Amino acid sequence: MNALGIQILAEYYNCDRNLLNSEILIEKYMNRAALEAGATIVKSAFHTFNPFGVSGVIVIAESHLSIHTWPEYGYAAVDIFTCGDTVDPWKAFVFLRDKLQSSHFSTMEMKRGQIQVVGQELRHKPAVVSAGGI
Repeated sequence: MNALGIQILAEYYNCDRNLLNSEILIEKYMNRAALEAGATIVKSAFHTFNPFGVSGVIVIAESHLSIHTWPEYGYAAVDIFTCGDTVDPWKAFVFLRDKLQSSHFSTMEMKRGQIQVVGQELRHKPAVVSAGGI
């Protein structure tokens, strides 16, 4: 990889509207999507809006996954951002597409942190962190 990470912006349309308003199921599926991608979950936080809609984020050791749902439109916006070569964000995308029962979707992939590093490997985490910081 010639970048620090990959970010997938996913639009899921015609999803199950009841599911999109279930904070419990959305959090469960987002956590499972992170694991399907091979990520290490650090923390998750979710919120249900009144009268409907769920937003949440899964912080992973390799970056994050986030979601915002609009049950009234059967729509969900998802951001899957992973760093390193060991996590496959497309596995999380496919898992969520299936679980949200989306009949139509679109995606955009961005390589993040395309940094030129001369004479050394581009790593998303430092090999060694000194006691003095960077």
